[in-house]
Amino acid sequence: MSHLATAQPAMPHPDLDPLSAPPFPKAALPILRNPQLRHNVAHAIDVIQAKRAKLVTEKADWQELRSAASAIRAQALENLGAYLEEFETRCTAAGGTVHWAADAAEARQTILDLLRQENASEVIKIKTMTSAEIQLNPFLEAAGVSVFETDLAEIILQLGDDEPSHIVVPALHVNRSQVREIFARRMGLKDLSDDPHALTAAARTYLRQKFLNIPTAIGGANFLVAETGSVAVVESEGNGRMCLTLPRTMITLAGIEKVLPRFQDLEVMLQVLARSATGERMNPYTSLWTGVTPGDGPQRFHVVLLDNGRSSILSRTKERQTLKCIRCAACMNACPVYRQTGGHAYGSVYPGPIGAILTPQLMQMHHAQSLPFASSLCGACYEVCPVKINIPEVLLELRAQVVNQERHQFARLLDPMYLGMKIANLLFQKAWRFHLAQRLGRIGARLFTQRDGWIHSLPSIGAKWTQTRDLRALSSQTFHEWWAARKGEAK
Repeated sequence: MSHLATAQPAMPHPDLDPLSAPPFPKAALPILRNPQLRHNVAHAIDVIQAKRAKLVTEKADWQELRSAASAIRAQALENLGAYLEEFETRCTAAGGTVHWAADAAEARQTILDLLRQENASEVIKIKTMTSAEIQLNPFLEAAGVSVFETDLAEIILQLGDDEPSHIVVPALHVNRSQVREIFARRMGLKDLSDDPHALTAAARTYLRQKFLNIPTAIGGANFLVAETGSVAVVESEGNGRMCLTLPRTMITLAGIEKVLPRFQDLEVMLQVLARSATGERMNPYTSLWTGVTPGDGPQRFHVVLLDNGRSSILSRTKERQTLKCIRCAACMNACPVYRQTGGHAYGSVYPGPIGAILTPQLMQMHHAQSLPFASSLCGACYEVCPVKINIPEVLLELRAQVVNQERHQFARLLDPMYLGMKIANLLFQKAWRFHLAQRLGRIGARLFTQRDGWIHSLPSIGAKWTQTRDLRALSSQTFHEWWAARKGEAK
C-alpha cells in the first residue's frame, strides 16, 4: 500500500484496447497537463528504482546474471517449438491437460468451455496480464461468469471500474482516499478509514469468503518449465498461493514465450526478476506446481498456451528479442517518457518501453503504430533490462516499418508531416535551395515572432512544437553570412 498512499486521482483514460485507443500523443496530452499526476507517478517509480538500485549494487555478479538470464531466454526462443512440446508431454504425464490457442478468441472460448464443464458461475483470479491482453474478464462476465480478482491492486481496479497503469504496481495512480471510497461503496463498509492497514484488512475479509467458497480459479504463469512440466507464479501477497491450493479446478493461461528449458534456470530467473520488479532479493511467494497430486490442491489442472501473434514476432530475428521479456517493468521505471505520462497513455495492458514494442507487434503492425515513437531513445530501458532486450534497436526497426507502411498509403501524401519531409529532402539536395529557404523562412517567421524575440505559436504541423515549448526567433544572420562577412573584414 506504500505507493497508493501518496497518489492522487487519475485523469480519465480510454479503455486499454489497442484497437480503439487514440494515438499516443493525443492520449498523453491530458496527462502532461496534470502536474500532480505526473508527480505521483514519478514519486512511485522513484521508490521502486531506489530499492532496485540498492539490491542490484549488492550483487557483484549482476551483469553476469543478466547475461545468463538473456542466454536462457534466447535459447528457449530459438527452440520454442521443441520446449513447448516437451512441456506438454511432462505436464500431461503429471495429470495436467494442455490446450493450444492460436488467438485471443480461441483462448477465451477454451476457458469458457472448461468453466461450463465445471458448471462454474464464479471464478477467482490471480493477477495475469495475459488475461487482460485477451479481454478475458468482460468476455466471461458477458457469458454469465462472475470474475473476482484477488490481487489487492487488481481488486481496487476491478471494483473501481478502472484500468492498470503499471505492470507490477497496476494501481499506482490511485490514492488511498479513493481506495477507501471504492471499498466503502462496493463492500458496504461505511465506517472504513483510509488507513492502509484498515484497507488491507477490508480486502482480506472480502476475499476470504471467495477463497473458501469458489472452487474454480484462473491464473497466469511467470514461467513454464519444459523439463518438468511445471508452472511457476511469483507474487507478494499470498493471494496466488490461495488460488493455487484451495480450488478444485485450476486453469492457467500463459503466453507460449513463458517456457524455460530446465528447472535449474529458475535459479537465475527468480533472482533477476525479484530485484528488477520489486526491489527484493526474492519474491515473498514463489509457487511451483506440476500437474495433479491426489488429495492435495486442485484435482483438475489445465494450461492454455496462447499464441496471439507471438509466432509472428518469433519469425523475425531482430524483433524476436521482444519475447524474452519477463514482465519486471524495470524498463518502465527507468523510462523518462513513462515517467511523464504514466501507463494509460499507451492504450494497452502493456505500457512503457516494452509495451511500445510488444503491442504493435501483437497487433501485426495494424494498430498502435504511434507507440514506437513514444520514446526518446535514451537507452535507459536497455541498461536496466534483466534479460538484455535491446528495446531502442527494436523501436527503430518498428519505426521504419511504420514509415514504410505510410509510404504505400496514398492518403499520406497529403499529410503535413510527410509533405514537410519531402520538401526538406528537396531543399537539402542543393546548397542554393537551402540558402534560399533560409532567407524566405526568416521573412515568414517575422509574422509569428513576438516582441520578446520568441515564437509562442505556430500553425499546422508547427503547432506540435509550440504546444509544449517556445521557439526562439530565427537569427537575422546565418552562419554562412556571418562567416563571409568576417572574412571580408579580415581582408
